[in-house]
Amino acid sequence: MVHVRQGLGNREELLEADRHREGEGGARRHAGDLLMASPEKSLTTDIVPGPGGVMTDEVGVVTGDLTLRTELSGGDVVLRVQYKDAEEWYAVTGGKAPLAEPSALDAVHAIAVGLLNRPEG
Repeated sequence: MVHVRQGLGNREELLEADRHREGEGGARRHAGDLLMASPEKSLTTDIVPGPGGVMTDEVGVVTGDLTLRTELSGGDVVLRVQYKDAEEWYAVTGGKAPLAEPSALDAVHAIAVGLLNRPEG
């Protein structure tokens, strides 16, 4: 138990853990080795964006050492970035478009790296 403050008042009481084994909704079995869906194909490159960083849909601008991933997902090319060696990926704002030829993914990745990687500013 973690004490948050010295005492209780105004009809407050200590909370206790619910000892119900099945929990809310009652999971019937363990999920096991559930695999997360992954892109059909992806390419990654470490980049350092120039001044202003890279704009993302989820968190706004990200700066510093990043990893850029260009992925093919359901016929679309999608650009994502993450802080180098982090777990969370963020969608690059405006970085999604239909890709007619999956073989063009390498070229799109090379262009994205060329546009976003500006280590000298």
